Amino acid sequence: MLKKLLYTFLILLLIAGGVAFWGYNTIFTPNTAFDTPEYHLKIPKNYGFKEVKAILQKENVLKDISTFEKVAQWMNYKKEAVPSGNFNIKKGWNNREIISAIRSGIQLPIKLIFNNVRDVPGIAGAITTNIALDSAALAQFFIDPNTYNSIGYNKEDFMTLFIPNTYSVYWNITPKKLLKRLQKEHKYFWSKKDRLAKAKKQNLTPNEVYTLASIVEKESQHGPERPTIAGLYLNRLKKGIHLQADPTVVYATGNYGLRRVLNKHLKVDSPYNTYKNPGLPPGPIYMPSIQSIDAVLNPKKHDYLYMCAKPGYGTKHAFAKTLRGHNKNANAYRRWLSSEGIR
Repeated sequence: MLKKLLYTFLILLLIAGGVAFWGYNTIFTPNTAFDTPEYHLKIPKNYGFKEVKAILQKENVLKDISTFEKVAQWMNYKKEAVPSGNFNIKKGWNNREIISAIRSGIQLPIKLIFNNVRDVPGIAGAITTNIALDSAALAQFFIDPNTYNSIGYNKEDFMTLFIPNTYSVYWNITPKKLLKRLQKEHKYFWSKKDRLAKAKKQNLTPNEVYTLASIVEKESQHGPERPTIAGLYLNRLKKGIHLQADPTVVYATGNYGLRRVLNKHLKVDSPYNTYKNPGLPPGPIYMPSIQSIDAVLNPKKHDYLYMCAKPGYGTKHAFAKTLRGHNKNANAYRRWLSSEGIR
């Protein structure tokens, strides 16, 4: 009898040991199938365990989905509301580590980059490249008067809120939280390098600096001459002379591929046409680079009032102090355009 009990005990012990071994392996054996150092799991809002499992299967993240599902059940992850976001899974992690990471709600930030865009809808498109927000929905949020009016902007100058840079945000950030973040970054940008004091010295508001910088940006791709261009336009503003900036005419026509501004274009009736209207346009015509913004804040001092592009396919300009000198430069440039068949 004792021998039989001992035999039964050994059998149960072996079974228990096998179960324990299986359970240990199920929980702690590395279960990642990807070769990169890490994988970013993006879980949209309102997803459940079923949808998360489908993502992991579709993208071949795990070696064994069944053990992952079993550990998720043991850890109650299958029963809980699944946090949305962008989660980092490292190569070689076991099921417990993976589930702990994605159930915690602690996200990996996304790099948000936007620059070189013409308008607010374009900004929305650039922003949503790497985050969960839909570009059309974000654009609609941005162009809603309730959005920009609530923070002291209007339709024309709202773009000045957006400082081109790289920001770290969460993948599932909401439009309202994004707006607050942009306000914070805008304030921080203008608080640095005495920018507010420099704007005041030029008798410009930050929005006006941004608007003038957008013209400077479109006038030249040659960075070193931007402070000279900024100084020229500031000279004209101080003297009450129309800016007569060709990029504003291009913007007013809506033909952004226009290569040669003709007299007929100068007659376009638009508040953005600086040949017809004095001072700055009502808002930016493009998103300026930080370099162009700082060029307006730190302009080169000179007496230039006129400029035109130099002949050739470069981006440099010929500057003049007098109309006579400008006409000479402009005629040379027109002759080159005609010789190249650019009309």
